[in-house]
Parts: sequence; structure tokens; C-alpha cells
Amino acid sequence: MAARAKRLAPALALLAAVSLAVVAQGAGQVPDWLAAKIATLPPAKKEFLLNGETGGFAARKDLLFKRFETKTPAEIEAYVDGMMAVVEASRFHPGTDEAAIPLNTADPGFNGWRVKRPEAFDTPRSPGPINLNRYLGAGPKQGIPTFFNQPVALNPADLRAGKVDVAIMGAGLDMGSGFRGTAYGPRAIRTGEVYKGMGFVTPENMHVMVSPFNELNVVDYGDAAVDQMSTERSLDHIRAMVREIAETGAIPMIVGGDHSLMYADAAGLADVYGKGKVGIVHFDAHYDASRSGDHLISHGQPVYRLIKEGHVPGRNFIQVGLRGYWPDESSFKWMREQGFRYHPMAEVEKTDWNTVMNRAVKEAREGPEKIFVSFDVDVLDPAFMPGTGTPEPGGLTMREAMPIVRRLCAETNVVGFELVETDPLVDPGYTSALNAVRILRECLTGIAMRRRGLTSDHYLSPLTTDHGQGPWRPQPAAAPAKRRKGA
Repeated sequence: MAARAKRLAPALALLAAVSLAVVAQGAGQVPDWLAAKIATLPPAKKEFLLNGETGGFAARKDLLFKRFETKTPAEIEAYVDGMMAVVEASRFHPGTDEAAIPLNTADPGFNGWRVKRPEAFDTPRSPGPINLNRYLGAGPKQGIPTFFNQPVALNPADLRAGKVDVAIMGAGLDMGSGFRGTAYGPRAIRTGEVYKGMGFVTPENMHVMVSPFNELNVVDYGDAAVDQMSTERSLDHIRAMVREIAETGAIPMIVGGDHSLMYADAAGLADVYGKGKVGIVHFDAHYDASRSGDHLISHGQPVYRLIKEGHVPGRNFIQVGLRGYWPDESSFKWMREQGFRYHPMAEVEKTDWNTVMNRAVKEAREGPEKIFVSFDVDVLDPAFMPGTGTPEPGGLTMREAMPIVRRLCAETNVVGFELVETDPLVDPGYTSALNAVRILRECLTGIAMRRRGLTSDHYLSPLTTDHGQGPWRPQPAAAPAKRRKGA
């Protein structure tokens, strides 16, 4: 026995030294009363308690320690054992866990969900957009619904032949959030338009006296195919579809669907214009850059994946509307390290909306020459957007959202736009589709303004210059802001 104790003495001395070092490292953080209680705790357990993966059990260490005030040393050790067991059980275990769910590649319909209809199956036609309206003045209450009652294009040849400026496509993906229903967003928004002008004349936006459909060739590009059992497989196909629109020179406008789409949409644009060449203005209640989770892509992860793969650097990200309980402190730290510019609702409360809007637009003008706008409808207050899976009180009003979208699309070179997370299944009325349509229309108005060389500098001016005696008209565009080097 004495010989055995002699052999173990060096190891025991080392363990004691480690134990003291751990307690010393926690000095100032570990209360004296707790230090006394955990003095006999084995070193590995003490290390886990003080410096290990305990963030999932309490928001802060001091809150975790507070649970031990009435516990004995033995009860504390049992609690630590429980936490360590949870952490270990939560890990991936090679040999027993599957790193990926295998697919049945022998199924003859493996890719059937995305097979395109052969042109030979259809009546031969010349390339170009197809108008589905029988009547010249067809309104939204009759005919076959399309986005804004515009003609349909089915392939890149149609886009090129029609010299299309904007192609609006649906992407009914709703597996990335855990809440089903956004798959019906494109359908609700197609039928959410309430007015179309007669004949070839469409109404002008009263704020700027510009009608996007009088200035632009806009088409409905149909819906992207979605594998309703796989977000990952669907995103690859959607990315290719965004890419094929952009390669024709048209602006892809994507209507979702949940926000995992942001990865496919922004990456598709980066495929065409180059990695790091497209900046993103991201409207959202949440930052969507989660760096954890067993799935590598979801509606809460597209930003992180885009940055990790180098499609968009953090310095080219501008976020507007963050609020609620996420991101947390460590996430804000990561965002600052990446160079993010962000404007949470707390900034709006501290200053005012016009100040925040001007800051965000100025940052977008000084960034890369090309901009992609990602608009998650939960950036809006639930009063204006009840139909969404993750509503958050205290958001933007429509009066705040419309001018900034219009300005961004007028004052920057927008090469893509997405509107995501509209879920008509949880909307008790008609509000969500109505407001989603209006956001898309404001973007189209801004793009039309830019084509005409008009600026949005006067949005906050009255619509008349002489108290109702004559119409106010937008002024010529100002010189573009100088862009940041290296962006």
C-alpha cells in the first residue's frame, strides 16, 4: 500500500496544483463561500464548472453559482456530474450517430422534384414573355394570378428576348424554420395585389410620381422547385435559378419562403458578380448568423454561412431593425469583429427613424457597387405583419419601411431583392399579403426611379411645393457617393 501511495504521489501533487490554479483563475468570479464548497471537487469537474461548457445551463456564471448557495459539496458535485453528462450526451458520437441522413439514390425519381418540363411537350412558340390575360384591362380579381399581373417567362431565352429588367420568382421553402406555412407565401403575394391600371397605363406612386410598370419590363418567372423534405437540396436548385436570371442581366426578385433562402439567393448573385463584390442590406428582427446547431443551414444561419464561405465579407453587411433577445452579447462581439454595420431598434428609440434611415442608406452608397436587399418581413411590427413565423413586437411601421426600401433601390445599384418569411397560414386577415406586396412595389418603384435618373433625396418633402396648387416632382439624381476602397 505504501509503495502504491508513493507511486501516485506525483500525480496527486499535479492534480492538487491544477485544482489550485483553476480556483486562482476564477478569483474575483468565484465567491469565497463557493470556493470553500468546491475545494474537494475533482480537478476535471472543477475545470468544467469554472471554465467549461456551462453556458447552456445559465445565462451567466454568477447565476449558475447562485443555485449552489444551499447545496452541500456532494450535491454540487452531483449537479456538475449532471451538466457534464448532458454535454457529453449532446455531442456527436462517431460510430453510433449518423453525420448525414442517407438518401435512396436507387429511387428512379431521385431528382423528379426538379425535372423541368421539356419544351417538346408544349406548343412551339418563339422566346419571349407570355401574357396570360385575355382582357386588356384585366384586374386582380380575374384571370390567372401572376406577380403584379405581369407576363410570365419560363426560361432565360424568354428573359433575353423580352429584354426583361426584373424577374420575380417564388421560392416556397419552409423547412428551415421549424414553422411550416411560408411555402404559401409566394401564392398569397401573387394574389395580394389589389389594383392594376387599365390597358397599358399603371398608376404612379404618389410619393414620387413614378410607376415601375410603365418604366420596367417585369415578369413572373414562376416558382423554383423545392424538395419538401430537404432544405439543403432545395437551396442548390434555387441558387442555380437565381444565377440563371442574373446572367441575363435581369434583376432577380425572390419571394419566399423562409430566410434560409438568403444563402442561396446571395450566393447565386456572388456566382455571377464575384465573391465580395455584392453588399447586403439586411432587414430583420434577428441577425440570422447563428454559428451553432446540428444543421448547417436554417433560417437563423444564412448570414454566417455566407461569410464563412467568403461570398460576402462582414464589412459589406448592413443590418436594420434588430430587436428582442437575439443576438446576444457574444454575437454582437462577433459581428463587430467581422466589420458589420448594424442599426437595432434601440438606435431608432435613442435617435429617430429618419436619422437611422439616412445612416443606413449612406453606408450602402459607400459600399460595394452592387447591392442585394434581404427583407425579412418580421422586421415589421406584428401589427403590420402578423403572418410570419417569428414575430417580434416593437418593429418598423410600414410608413418607416416603405421609404427606406424605395431609397435603397433608387440610390444604389440593386442587383437582387428578396422578401421572405411571409406565412399566410398564421395571418387572421389580409394585412400580411397586402403589406408584402407593397414592399415589393416600393423596391420596383425605386429601381424605376434610378432608370429615370431620379433621386430620393426629397422623400421627406411635401408632395406639393405650393400648398396644393401644383404637383411636386422628384428632382434629378445627385452625383453618386464615393465608394469605399477595397469594398
